[in-house]
Amino acid sequence: MTNVEKAAILLLSLGEEQAAKIMKNFSPSEIKHVGRCMSRLSEISDEDIEGVAGDFCALARQKGKRIVSVDDNAIKNIIKKALGDDKAKEVLRMIEEESLKTPDNSVIEKLRNIDPKVLMDFTKMEHPQTIALMLALLRPDQAAEILENLSSDRRNEIVNRMITLGSVSHEFIEEMARTLESELNFEGARSEQQVGGISMMAEILNNMSRSSENEILDSVEEVNSDLASEIRNLMFTFDDILKLTDKDIRELIKEISKEDLIRALKVAENEMKDKIFGNMSSRAAEMLKEDIELMPPIRLSEVEEAQKKIIETAKRLESEGKITITRDSEKDEFV
Repeated sequence: MTNVEKAAILLLSLGEEQAAKIMKNFSPSEIKHVGRCMSRLSEISDEDIEGVAGDFCALARQKGKRIVSVDDNAIKNIIKKALGDDKAKEVLRMIEEESLKTPDNSVIEKLRNIDPKVLMDFTKMEHPQTIALMLALLRPDQAAEILENLSSDRRNEIVNRMITLGSVSHEFIEEMARTLESELNFEGARSEQQVGGISMMAEILNNMSRSSENEILDSVEEVNSDLASEIRNLMFTFDDILKLTDKDIRELIKEISKEDLIRALKVAENEMKDKIFGNMSSRAAEMLKEDIELMPPIRLSEVEEAQKKIIETAKRLESEGKITITRDSEKDEFV
């Protein structure tokens, strides 16, 4: 049992008021991790509580043997009381997205530790719906690597199936697991899982090359323009850095290596360069301009890799509460 799991059990056993008081001292990142762990728990036995409570063991014994039911509303109330309604809304959204991306299932965990190159063979003969399910259960970077290596027609068909996946029965997951078992020595699954969807596809596209990303979005748009629009709204691309406030851009620049910044700006539009230069000292901006001009030709893949690192850094800073990324779907909330 991890320390985060122990903290989640202890907080849930204390009740909303006490838990909220304690969580007010947590960082946004800590609240997100503990809250996500809380949402995964179903019920907590007295033995579990005594095992993690430490100094609170005496209190647990006084209440006698009991089962603490984990109520979704209790989790939400604890986080709201700790953060206030506005901040809690964003944290709860991230917890919900994370819970969809990392369901508690042994087959999924094993899939997530397999080299994508090994799984490529599995995609050659299987039905697109089966492949869509498998990719929806992988880490975004794994799914992105596999999709990059599929033919355009097959990739577009699978992507559209992934987007429309919803609640998948354990029988379907077990059927896929049995197929994989002969090749990868898997064991079956035991529960229903929520997989696929718009958030998952946005994460996968954020891990793909710009050309593949555009091709897939164009394909989705032909089938359902509303879905394509929703996916774009959830994605954070290199161009979206222009939407950050100057304060947030300065925070981002502090976390980026000079080499990555030079490569990322090599083919960037002047508007992007000006935005970055404008949030640096005059001397630092002039030096960066000179470094970009003097840089010899590099592969486009190197530029995209540097931009990807910057995107990942921005998303990490958002999860830590250091910057705010405004999605298009959220822009009406600001006045």
